[in-house]
Amino acid sequence: MRMRGVRTAVARRDAVGRLLGSRWWRGAAAVAAGALPALAFPAPSWWWFAYVALVPWLLLIRTARTGGRAALDGWLGGLGFMLALHHWLLPSLHVFLLVLAALLGLLWAPWGLLVRRMLAREPSRGRAAAAVVVVPSGWLMVELVRSWEGLGGPWGLLGASQWQVDAALRVASLGGVWLVSLLVVAVNTAVAVLVSVPSARPAAVAGVAVCALTAGSAWLWVPSPRPAGEVRVAVVQPGVINGVGGAERRVARGEELTRELAGRDVDLVVWGESSVGADLAARPDLARRLAAVSREVGAEVLVNVDARRSDRPGIYKSSVLIGPEGPTGDRYDKMRLVPFGEYVPLRSLLGWATSVGKAAAEDRRRGTQPVVMAVGDEGLRLGPLVCFESAFPDMSRRLARDGAQLLVAQSATSTFQDSWAPGQHASLAALRAAETGRPVVHATLTGVSAVYGADGAPVGSPLGTERSASAVYDIPLSEVTTPYARFGDWAVYAALAVLAVAAAGAVRSRRALSRPGRPGRGRPVPPARTARESSARPGR
Repeated sequence: MRMRGVRTAVARRDAVGRLLGSRWWRGAAAVAAGALPALAFPAPSWWWFAYVALVPWLLLIRTARTGGRAALDGWLGGLGFMLALHHWLLPSLHVFLLVLAALLGLLWAPWGLLVRRMLAREPSRGRAAAAVVVVPSGWLMVELVRSWEGLGGPWGLLGASQWQVDAALRVASLGGVWLVSLLVVAVNTAVAVLVSVPSARPAAVAGVAVCALTAGSAWLWVPSPRPAGEVRVAVVQPGVINGVGGAERRVARGEELTRELAGRDVDLVVWGESSVGADLAARPDLARRLAAVSREVGAEVLVNVDARRSDRPGIYKSSVLIGPEGPTGDRYDKMRLVPFGEYVPLRSLLGWATSVGKAAAEDRRRGTQPVVMAVGDEGLRLGPLVCFESAFPDMSRRLARDGAQLLVAQSATSTFQDSWAPGQHASLAALRAAETGRPVVHATLTGVSAVYGADGAPVGSPLGTERSASAVYDIPLSEVTTPYARFGDWAVYAALAVLAVAAAGAVRSRRALSRPGRPGRGRPVPPARTARESSARPGR
């Protein structure tokens, strides 16, 4: 029976080996392995799965016979990850989504080479221990590059999958989402070593222990935000309103829901992105209507205007504060735009995307600087963000350092109403709150609207995508300055330093192997002769 079991195991291993030996099957396996981490994000939200989701991908790259095959495995896995994470864009971008995923997937090709170098064959304990640091640093460089706005921004950073884990949020307050990503990939790397390299298991266990110690130390050392007052904020979510006259009907529904807040002693009312579809300077009647709503409620209203401006050329998306007398003059114009959704990069070259999907027919214009607004007699200072700007850690950090006590993200994901997008977007607010030590209000047109306290924990209940309603939240403020707000992206610089040291070590090792008289890639060393050998009669 035991021999039969051994033969069965060997047969299965050989079958897997044959499949992975086929470039087509191996390519399909790489795409599937790369797609697995997407399950850690909303809607599945299997946050725990993030700590092992990369293991199949790592093990596959480890078996690559050549560097070129490892780079290909990295690219195909990156393609799978981008497709799985952004599959909800398919109705808007159609075949162009595959093109974008393939281009972004190329960022993981160098990472594939790095994984193979660190984990191929039977790495020593030292190399296995180094892999637990070097491989995550390489992953972080991929996240850093693709976080550039022109490449789609930092949507789906692996650390963001931990938005509902208290310990991870505390780590984010220490080193931002970047540090969380590093720890998640480090655990994955250690697990891959644990299951594939028996001789290096002590190093793998030590790697997991260090990650756990780091998270525990952050939990104990980083102070939790202390309440410093409270603000009552109402979120107005009109729900899905389409068809002829949709913009006007949306404003009317927003007015109706806002008037229901009268007598509830709110300090601020927040509407979602594109909640107003006309420039208020060109529509004084609309400005007067909004001012009347502000007077009835007894609070200022933060709306979002998506319209062509009358005082300058082009279409802007702007957060505008409305008081009892009308617009207060506080206005923020969105600075970072969604590629293809709000502008087409290299439109002369990629303009054809408008014919196959829902890419922007006209580019939106950009704002030039962040704005901190003063609200009400109490002088509440709020920092507005629009749409996917809440994905950028540096923007919320800048607002917090500029004195914002409350961050407000105005969003609209109605195009992707029945997908993973609304949940993914709302979850980003928890990370931004934990990083900055400032509560975050995420207000949308059609859900999910949610509020998170200064520690990233939820405040009250969210408004789901099926709701057309308003909700009031009592939000504790905080004056704490988190280590991340103070020191910024130090985790990124640490990863760069690790990669620099690893590169220097690789160069030194290659030079040592290529020296004359040393075995390796340099000049061959003649075999040593025994006492009975001679040049004429070797082996005698």
